[in-house]
Amino acid sequence: MMRPILLRRLTTRLLAVVPFAALLYFPLPGSAAAIAPSLGAAEGFALLAGTAVTCTQSTLTGDVGVWPGNAVTRTGCHVDGAIHAGDAVAKQAYEDFISAFDLLQTNPPACDATLTGTLAGEALLPGVYCVDATAKTSLLTLDANGDPNAVWLFLVDGALTGTNFNVILVNGGDPCNVYWRTGPNAAATLTDSNFVGTILSGAAITITRGTFEGDALATTAVTVTRATVSACGATGGGHGFAKCNQGVGNGFEGCDPGNSNNHNPSNDERGGTPGDPGRKAGNR
Repeated sequence: MMRPILLRRLTTRLLAVVPFAALLYFPLPGSAAAIAPSLGAAEGFALLAGTAVTCTQSTLTGDVGVWPGNAVTRTGCHVDGAIHAGDAVAKQAYEDFISAFDLLQTNPPACDATLTGTLAGEALLPGVYCVDATAKTSLLTLDANGDPNAVWLFLVDGALTGTNFNVILVNGGDPCNVYWRTGPNAAATLTDSNFVGTILSGAAITITRGTFEGDALATTAVTVTRATVSACGATGGGHGFAKCNQGVGNGFEGCDPGNSNNHNPSNDERGGTPGDPGRKAGNR
């Protein structure tokens, strides 16, 4: 049986016997590479819904589509992309999304590990993960281990719920190679989160505040309120997070830790301290 590829923080009991260099994570043997689902024409849609899209005080980069419905409601919503309300483009995108979703439901790949709980403080190598429906929170790190083509596929047994749930990629990971599939007829709800990955939802998707880098694909409605959404096709993939300011103490903002720029928002999610922000190679 394939061993899990989950990386877990060592417990305090090991501190006295394990060298300092090994204290951060304990890597277990890896597995065969996960394969990204084929989204076809759905790729590049910031929001794609079966019934309706509602966007309020938000910024969307990427296309917006609805099919077989045609309702798109925007209030203070900036869309840097095309809107396809019930047209042939939306129909093809939705059908391709449903094909990918159905395949992951009826013939999912074998899971390399089963994850339970909030995922707080976990660090994961690329692979396929079965995930329970416990609400997610805090920080999840996805470690590409230097592979720019690394893929993570999360198969959620039920609804995907996250509050203050922040996902970051390190060591060369691409946000467009992260996928989350909910259970059939199960929704995805993110609140005050900085989320990475494309969601294939069997019901509605609701994003309230925070950031979302990926495609939000739902069989029913998508609702976005005071959030920033960037679709994979729109960003071209492989761009990862924006550079960070050299400042520390500004909280999590989803930028690339250690890659600082005093003209961009900052964060200290990778442990920077005043006077030691962790910049590499100066500002760019």
